[in-house]
Amino acid sequence: MEKHIVSDFSLPCTGGKTFRLSETADKILVLYFYPKDNTPGCTNESIQFRDSYPIFAKLGCGVYGISRDSLKSHESFKAKHEFPFDLLADTDEQLCTQMGVIKMKNMYGKQVRGIERSSFVLDRERVIRREWRGVKVPGHVQEVLDFVKTL
Repeated sequence: MEKHIVSDFSLPCTGGKTFRLSETADKILVLYFYPKDNTPGCTNESIQFRDSYPIFAKLGCGVYGISRDSLKSHESFKAKHEFPFDLLADTDEQLCTQMGVIKMKNMYGKQVRGIERSSFVLDRERVIRREWRGVKVPGHVQEVLDFVKTL
């Protein structure tokens, strides 16, 4: 199977920081892309990542949520639900494009461009070890965690 290596990138993230992929080589990473802050599915998924975060951390795995929302929106979403991980603001779709998660979707009968809920597990060499696209929230975080445990 062809290895897909994620190119280095940097994005603004919560806490007034800049996330740089090259600065996280000590960890396995879960990058989860979601459509919008404070919407039911995205909130539920993020809360499940929050609740499982201590286990991910014990496994030496970082978790990052990514959407096209502004940093201001991310800060309030993170504070409201007490996420222990950072959210990355990909407002210009740089990373979304690299990862191929922007899709045409049907919303109330209209075609809209948006993020297809997707998750990726990257090893320390930044090779994508597993990807999930078109994710359904129930059971997803547990599936990601089960996979990380095999690395």
